Amino acid sequence: MSGHRLTAVTGLALALTLGAGAVAVPAQASGYRYWSFWERQGTTWTYATQGPATAHPSDGDVQGFRFAVSADSKDAATPRSAPTFAQVCASTPAKPGRKRVALALDFGTPQDAPGGETPPAPRTACAQVPEDATTADALAAVAKPLRYNSAALLCAIAGYPHTGCGEQVSTKKPDTRPSTAAPEKSSDSGPSLGLLAGIAAVLALAAAAIWQSRRRRD
Repeated sequence: MSGHRLTAVTGLALALTLGAGAVAVPAQASGYRYWSFWERQGTTWTYATQGPATAHPSDGDVQGFRFAVSADSKDAATPRSAPTFAQVCASTPAKPGRKRVALALDFGTPQDAPGGETPPAPRTACAQVPEDATTADALAAVAKPLRYNSAALLCAIAGYPHTGCGEQVSTKKPDTRPSTAAPEKSSDSGPSLGLLAGIAAVLALAAAAIWQSRRRRD
């Protein structure tokens, strides 16, 4: 085996040894902390295509709100309960000129809560409102106080959260890309077993290549 081929074999083995020591590093991803708006379609929550201020539900509709951190509508968390209209509005009789809308309010988890705040328990409510009322009107009838920002974005339901409105939040997600940084040292100051095995493999390949080269010259 020529010197060039010997170098190539040794380099490849060394690269494999180093590659085995690569570690995952955290990657920063951005999401937004906000109230998402949902409509119940059969047995499924569907992300609403309108805002609550422009949506006009019909009598018998089920709608939901969920407070959480998410990047966009594709990964938004749905309300964790799935009530039916009958379950929520059974004790609210129909009235002429008015409609009933079942609302599921999910205040989210402690992990999604702003610092220092504790989310209330999820609850449902039956809003009985005029026939031309919007979802925002129905929400105001059963879950005051509501809070909006200057762009008419819904910031708080039943006073939660007390501060903030759709702010960006950084979260850590796993990343499988190899790290170029040196791995953390263990409590033992000696080399790891994996490193010793890698070095032994490199030396074995090099020794075999030298032996083959000498045998061919003899």
